[in-house]
Amino acid sequence: MRNIKMTIEYDGTSYHGFQKQADQNLPTIQEALEKALRKLTGEEISVTGAGRTDAGVHALGQVINFYTESSIPTGNFVRALNSVLPEDIVAKDAVEAPGDFHAQFWAKKKTYRYTIFNDTVPSVFYRRYSLFVPCKLNVDNMRKAASFLVGQHDFSAFRAAGSTARSSIRTMYRAEVEQEGELIHVYLEANGFLYNMVRIITGTLLYIGQGKLRVEEMKDIIASGDRTLAGPTVPPQGLCLMRVEY
Repeated sequence: MRNIKMTIEYDGTSYHGFQKQADQNLPTIQEALEKALRKLTGEEISVTGAGRTDAGVHALGQVINFYTESSIPTGNFVRALNSVLPEDIVAKDAVEAPGDFHAQFWAKKKTYRYTIFNDTVPSVFYRRYSLFVPCKLNVDNMRKAASFLVGQHDFSAFRAAGSTARSSIRTMYRAEVEQEGELIHVYLEANGFLYNMVRIITGTLLYIGQGKLRVEEMKDIIASGDRTLAGPTVPPQGLCLMRVEY
């Protein structure tokens, strides 16, 4: 029995998130991966993902692991899996991991990126991968506010209802706002994220960029732990899981 670790890239537009749902009529990334692996190996394989991305969220660096007794060489899993996966999911690499490796529980850091398309008219090409915001944003103020997120904090103010996490304390290693023409990218790297945490933080930074909140209010929002003081939960299509580190 081998434990295979793979990096997966996907466009989440057509999927109801990563994790399988009780209602089998809702397509998920996990379900598509397990179906493809079953076709390859003839085994009923359970796939574990590092991040349970929501419906419509994308990934460039999702990490999965699964156990198999298949005779397919580890190095051949990428080509074999890509031959049977739908075109919006791609396997990038495969290695044999230690027997007790767990893609979710072994993760030390995750990096997410949220992309905003900031222009007077929307883009056909970025509509699936960004949030269109027509009013000009103050990116410098967004950068200043993001810097207050770095460090260990109670992120309750950025925690959506329905979160099952026992603790809302997380360590943020990186919180940066970068501009690339009309694209504004919010990069967040932490040892873990609460439910909708990235999307709520981005919504708060968006309010600051629009002048609806002052830069200094970010500190107050963090300290308060009050979700009602933070900005809105932005839509999922701008969010991408970039990297998982172990």
